[in-house]
Amino acid sequence: MDITSDLKIIGANLGADLIGVADLEPLRKGLPLLPGNLIESYFYGLSIGIHLQEDVIETIEDRPIPEYARHYRKINATLDTISAQIVRWIWEKGFQGMAVPASQIMDETNLLGSISHKAVARMAGLGWQGKSLLLITPEYGPRVRLVTVLTDMSLTPDRPIKNHCGKCLECVQACPASAIKNSSTNSFYETRDVALDLEKCHQKLIEFKNLPGIGTRICGVCIRVCPYGKKKKT
Repeated sequence: MDITSDLKIIGANLGADLIGVADLEPLRKGLPLLPGNLIESYFYGLSIGIHLQEDVIETIEDRPIPEYARHYRKINATLDTISAQIVRWIWEKGFQGMAVPASQIMDETNLLGSISHKAVARMAGLGWQGKSLLLITPEYGPRVRLVTVLTDMSLTPDRPIKNHCGKCLECVQACPASAIKNSSTNSFYETRDVALDLEKCHQKLIEFKNLPGIGTRICGVCIRVCPYGKKKKT
């Protein structure tokens, strides 16, 4: 068994539902990185996903609920724990590794993290970029949270998969901010503005954050309505 398979087994044993390897080379140009040299010393990105609980997501209607906010924070914390343990394993093997937190805004003006977990996950073959800009996975739709581990360990990368959104309008029509533009892509969007009115989305997230029991910028409506999220893994 090779080291890539070992890593994937370790991730699964730690609680990951999805795990893939992204070649970072295609992401070196054009992808916002904070700091700009973030991936300079790394060759691959390990994308790790956890499936959000179906019963929690199904309770969302036109706004987030406190149960979803608690679940969201818990899953992020679990992902950070998993990624930290994987980084320790990588170090023990004599390689460099760094975990990028599951949900951390580094640039409040442009609403950017250190690296796009979704971009890494797409390159790792976990799913495609939907009209909502969320990662849509074949197994769980957008009902996943993600974390990234960067490493110089020699791994076998996975390949991006085909976009299957097609003519579906579920997230476009359900968006409480009317922010999703119904723009399609075969691979990825050159900028977020092509697919999403970020200002409309952000203002709605701030509104939701101030609801009782929420306390964080979340929505969840487009996650619930996605047809792929409603298909159970077999």
